[in-house]
Amino acid sequence: MTQNQGLKKTLTPFMLWGLGVGYVISGMYFGWNLGLEKGGTGGMAIATLVIMVMYVTFTFSYAELACAIPKAGGVFDYANRAMGKNIGFIAGIAQVVEFILAPPAIAFAIGAYFNAFFPQVPILTSAIAIYFVFTALNVYGVKAAASFEVIVTIFAVGELLLFSGLSVPRFQAVNLTHNAFPNGWGGAFAAIPFAIWFFLGIEGIANVAEETKNPQRDISKGFGWAILTLAILCILIFITATGIAGWEAIVYKNGISGETSDSPLPLALAKITGANHPMYHLLITVGLFGLVASFHGLILAAGRSTYEMGRVRNMPAFLGKISGRFHTPANALIGNMVIGILALLSGKTSEIIIVSVFGALTLYIISMVSIIILRKREPTLPRPFKVAFYPWFPLISLVIATVSIIAMFIFNLTLGVIYFSILAIAFLLYKIFKPAHT
Repeated sequence: MTQNQGLKKTLTPFMLWGLGVGYVISGMYFGWNLGLEKGGTGGMAIATLVIMVMYVTFTFSYAELACAIPKAGGVFDYANRAMGKNIGFIAGIAQVVEFILAPPAIAFAIGAYFNAFFPQVPILTSAIAIYFVFTALNVYGVKAAASFEVIVTIFAVGELLLFSGLSVPRFQAVNLTHNAFPNGWGGAFAAIPFAIWFFLGIEGIANVAEETKNPQRDISKGFGWAILTLAILCILIFITATGIAGWEAIVYKNGISGETSDSPLPLALAKITGANHPMYHLLITVGLFGLVASFHGLILAAGRSTYEMGRVRNMPAFLGKISGRFHTPANALIGNMVIGILALLSGKTSEIIIVSVFGALTLYIISMVSIIILRKREPTLPRPFKVAFYPWFPLISLVIATVSIIAMFIFNLTLGVIYFSILAIAFLLYKIFKPAHT
């Protein structure tokens, strides 16, 4: 059933755009609003703009690496070439942590969404069910998975544009300035992980490089159009959602204080149409596509990341096998699903998100160091795409990512210790059990 055959090359630039936007777009629908509680509109806006700069500079820098070294392992392969197997392993584990732990949080949100419409279906039941459904779709084939991803991404983007269009007539600038800095500058730093949630996952485009028809040409196009789309949507959603009735209205379920909500757009839309209007129900229903797009896309990217780690035996070798029937990394996809469901059962969705962000920032830091080292050490390496404004773009991304991970560690000390303990234990096991000749 499982043979080490090659991954099918079926992806086009348009599919890469759909994957890139799809990986991320759930961040527009939930999670980011919790940063407003930390920093208000002012603190969250500062954090978001800085993080947006980081992602723009990172994305084009990462595209250079992906085009020069089009491997499914992404940062693992780049760091391995630039800094050796030890750093490559750490980068690979950080990437696996990011991609495996983000989907459970999204799955829980989808389960909660279904529960709102069908109260008789428990949240956990539907969350686990969608894990099986979308893992099966990814096992079946990357072209089918990517085609589905493009379709749901288009629906999700359309819903966000429609939401913005409905919100503009009710927008009031005073709502952006009211209580803008409730926690001062410290609030801006505390809001960083939630600003990152706006863009988390776009780097997953690199992990399907081996399944792209012309990776040296098409990967940079997919990255470029995806980050442009996401930057525009981020600005639109932030301004229109908070401009309707102030940031408290989309953070707290009662609109004032107390219990926080993972549904900022429905809260904002209810202020415009009311909760019983047909347009409200239509947009909320279509909004499910945003959650599904990110959940499904991250499962796809996680499968490739785990597959590459298994292929080189940094993780159990069976994870690095390709299905002889479907030509997909079926074992890696199923293994990731098991871990994801276990994470779901913990019920710690917000904590899972933060640990996932730690993994992402580690990935960003190591990859930016890698591009600088490879430019110096391997100047003749074929680079079909070169990042503009080198070395400033990778340096800017590196500085912002480093400051961000330090700030996150300060504000999330326990979770930071857990994350770095995962890296340390994994590295220790790697040094003990890794065969010397591999």
